[in-house]
Amino acid sequence: MNRRTFISAAAAGTASSVLPARAATKGIKAVAFDGLALFDPRPIFALAEEFFPGRGNALATAWRVRIFEYSWLRTLTRSYESFMRIAEDALVFALAQEKLVASEAQRKQLLTGFMDLRTWPDVAPVLRRLKAAGLRLAPLTHFSVPMLENGVANSGLEGIFDHQLSADLVQAYKPDPRAYQMAVDRFGLSPSQIAFVAFGGWDAAGAKTFGFPTIWINRLKAPTEQLGVAPDAIASSFDALPGFVGV
Repeated sequence: MNRRTFISAAAAGTASSVLPARAATKGIKAVAFDGLALFDPRPIFALAEEFFPGRGNALATAWRVRIFEYSWLRTLTRSYESFMRIAEDALVFALAQEKLVASEAQRKQLLTGFMDLRTWPDVAPVLRRLKAAGLRLAPLTHFSVPMLENGVANSGLEGIFDHQLSADLVQAYKPDPRAYQMAVDRFGLSPSQIAFVAFGGWDAAGAKTFGFPTIWINRLKAPTEQLGVAPDAIASSFDALPGFVGV
């Protein structure tokens, strides 16, 4: 995902290449998922438009850009803060950048949206299919463990995941290798045995560079990141995932 077009890419219908979701390897034993590949953030950004008609899209875009940039900068400078703290700081910045004034209640409601996430409509059936096939599953995400626990409960997915791999556990955000290494350590597998499901193109590049067989679920039809590495497959929905992992 081009992070600067998170909100606008879907509307713009930007073209992207598609790579077939054929089986990545016969040796996949586990699957790790980016948080936004699992959980749908659109209600949060719709709320921004509700609060600021005609300006919510710009606010949401600025907010999300700053969330990612702050997470990367804090990892680089070893000044780690949790996702929710970063999201709050990023919101304050985005409001100032867009010259918008939000009440305390509005800011709280926007932030609380991250604690009330639910999966995209196509996610749960695929997760259950992968689980039934004997694959081990875990989110591997910037989200905090409480955010993940709430999202799982909200979506009726208790018992699906073997681990909750939050950046909080290593105090480093993707694409830092320490974040991806969590899956290797918790699953006790080599990177080549763990498929990674990315939401953002930058994350797909990071995961592939780390050594994971990687599929990018490019829901927003964003252009491919120019980072010198490409995912093994690009698809528009979770429906391609079983074929990718060979089940």
